[in-house]
Amino acid sequence: MTSKQAVVPTGRETSFSADEIIVSKTDPRGRITYANDVFCRVALYAEHELIGQPHSIVRHPDMPRCVFKLLWDTIAQGQEVFALVKNLAKNGDHYWVLAHVTPSFDAKGQLAGYHSNRRLPDRAEVVRIEPVYATLLAEEHKHADRRAGMEAGHALLREELARRNLSYDRFLFALLDQAA
Repeated sequence: MTSKQAVVPTGRETSFSADEIIVSKTDPRGRITYANDVFCRVALYAEHELIGQPHSIVRHPDMPRCVFKLLWDTIAQGQEVFALVKNLAKNGDHYWVLAHVTPSFDAKGQLAGYHSNRRLPDRAEVVRIEPVYATLLAEEHKHADRRAGMEAGHALLREELARRNLSYDRFLFALLDQAA
């Protein structure tokens, strides 16, 4: 298995084609059970390095943890979620995705895991979300305790959503519409 700890961000951005889709599946705990060839190529991992690893293997440290809390809270309730995510490739380069994550259920209706399709976002969308994420990350970093930081960022995000009377998806799509 591959260890994520050795990956250091380079500050270089990589990308993939707008007609490609990154696909992965995880078990209910978020461990990767399937990674398509686009995911492997863009993240620079061989399939066997990804299978069995937590999906956080590609988590970039610039991503606010509270966004992932919101994502996990949403899919744990059986709902789909969209998110703009900055991911970290094995060599430290980063790439942005517009992720659509949905729960998967077995024939008995029991949660079997999660399915994620990721597309290339427009550059303007990334530019619009970066200051939002920087604000959330700054709030998280004010706290010595990582969990307290995540909770503080999550509270800030919830306050902003309540102020706008929007769900996260609607908030995200409003930002994306402004970028168009």
